[in-house]
Amino acid sequence: MQVRTLKADSSKLKGRHKLAGAALFAGALMLCTAPMATAAPHGSNDDIQSIKIPSQKADTAIDYWTADRMKAAKSADSLVKGKSGSAAKVDTGNAAKVPGHAAKANAGSLKSTTGGKTRANQETPVSHIGKVFFTLGGVDYVCSGNAVVSSNESTVSTAGHCLNEGPGAFATRWVFAPAYENGKTPYGTFAATELVTTSQWSGSGDITYDTGFAVVSNSSGVTLTDTVGASGVAFNQPRGMAYKAYGYPAASPFNGETLQSCSGTATDDPFGQTQSQGISCTMTGGSSGGPWFLGSGSSGYQNSVNSFGYNTVRNTMFGPYWGSVIQQAYQNAQS
Repeated sequence: MQVRTLKADSSKLKGRHKLAGAALFAGALMLCTAPMATAAPHGSNDDIQSIKIPSQKADTAIDYWTADRMKAAKSADSLVKGKSGSAAKVDTGNAAKVPGHAAKANAGSLKSTTGGKTRANQETPVSHIGKVFFTLGGVDYVCSGNAVVSSNESTVSTAGHCLNEGPGAFATRWVFAPAYENGKTPYGTFAATELVTTSQWSGSGDITYDTGFAVVSNSSGVTLTDTVGASGVAFNQPRGMAYKAYGYPAASPFNGETLQSCSGTATDDPFGQTQSQGISCTMTGGSSGGPWFLGSGSSGYQNSVNSFGYNTVRNTMFGPYWGSVIQQAYQNAQS
């Protein structure tokens, strides 16, 4: 594996409130093919770290993730417990939105196969939202992710801690299973060929920058977004917007087998320890990395991911503000 390490510059928070990971609780299908946004991010390549994965290892990853291993994978919220964050203002540039597009292949009609009620809302599977499986430190983990519009038609968004230890090694055996439900993967799995995150996360575990992107291989010669569609993305947007978040929570009262959602208006970190924003949500571990959409549904623009919660703030999930640094990570992945 070829690793590209670049400079990181972030500060550690010194507050007393401990992060709990996305353990208290994380698709946009824009029917158009507009060109990529031309607004250039203000972040630099010094803010990004990535790793390339040989094709033979990607193929091995797909074979590794049997149904039994998927079911046994642990929620990745433990990977952010005790992490710190920077309270310094996040760099921002011009507001930018990149429209998504529909799948070229027939994505079919997805129907939920289970009922039951929880405080989060169970959703019918969404073609471009799915589960992420990976190995870190010899342990198999599960997160959530979303296919986003990209020039390579093969980019998945997730949390930084769902692909890198922060600080530390990148994940291995990383795969994306779109529209997962009850052990079924209707579109198969897509293995990562490159993992990208911010240096602030990979270098010092700064939770303010807890976002990552994976570039995945084709399936039977067809790209990910041609198969399942792709969400639009938005960066440098106003704070305090209304969001709908999706994910696959696995800790009680959930079991990780169905897609769930939460909705709310974002508020700032009540302790001022990060630049992340929080929404009311009861999803639990396993939802980490699931997308936040502007507006009220999976047809909106993605603008954050499920990241963490505080032990002292009940039923609130926090997601990083997507400023120019995370925008640069996206640009590096999708180009």
